Amino acid sequence: MGYHAHSVVDGGKARVILNVLVTPADVTENQPMLDLLWRTISRWQARVCRVTGYAKYGTKEIVATVEKAAIRAYVSMADFEKKSPYFGSSRFFYDAERDLYRCPQGASLRLYTHSYTERLTRYRARAETCNARPLKPECTPGASGRVLMRSFDEEIFERARAYRGTTSYEKALRKRRVWVEPMFGEAKEWHGMRRFRLRRLWRVNAEAMVIATGQNIKRLLTFSGRGSRKLAQVEALRPLAPTSWANGRLLQHSHRRRSTPLLARFSTGWGVLRSSVRSCRKKWAPCLSSPHQGKEVSQIHDAGRHPPP
Repeated sequence: MGYHAHSVVDGGKARVILNVLVTPADVTENQPMLDLLWRTISRWQARVCRVTGYAKYGTKEIVATVEKAAIRAYVSMADFEKKSPYFGSSRFFYDAERDLYRCPQGASLRLYTHSYTERLTRYRARAETCNARPLKPECTPGASGRVLMRSFDEEIFERARAYRGTTSYEKALRKRRVWVEPMFGEAKEWHGMRRFRLRRLWRVNAEAMVIATGQNIKRLLTFSGRGSRKLAQVEALRPLAPTSWANGRLLQHSHRRRSTPLLARFSTGWGVLRSSVRSCRKKWAPCLSSPHQGKEVSQIHDAGRHPPP
């Protein structure tokens, strides 16, 4: 069974993960976006100015809802005009005062009907007028006149399309590519998010929350930056070192050996405590001659080897 992991990340340099949700693979990626947004705003009492996402989040429902909440939707909307061989709606001019469209040849497309279930308004040109135009084969294949559909929220969609190409829009997309996308790669490569260890959806969500918490703690240690760091902080922020025992192993399902050194995975397990015990033994070896002190250190070492129940 596959999953989709969704994360809400703050747009600042700290890149704090504000919310995480894991859904089954059969749930489309854009479906939980609005629920994640409202829950994040309610949980953290955040004043959101803009939302940035890739094209799968650019549905009409999401864009209209976000814009109505006074939040700028910096998402790419699907452009279906490029897939059609006929003139798209962008080739027609809308006259808001008279509530009609004009085609490139000057013919009028007047209001035909409303569809409240689809939230659409249909405009249609007269058949005799449309068939007499020389560009009719490039406009529509039918003989009953060209029909255009306009959404009830078309003004909101036009405002969202106008964001594209602006400085703030392009900057937000660059920040997402450079600051947000690498966090998913970090969770997969260093924190085991490529394959979940637990089963059942609620346990998978708990595992994703633990991974996100670990990422936030790393950024908290990085950006706090004042005072002397403790041993656990140094161990958590140290650069990864190649592991010699795994570099000589054969690649899985292959006869070739590794061409690049395998980096040690980041872990918040009990290795930090064991290393601190070893350092304590070297430093305080003369003081550990008494049976009481030697027993205390061995108990710490055993506790580091076996996690507490």
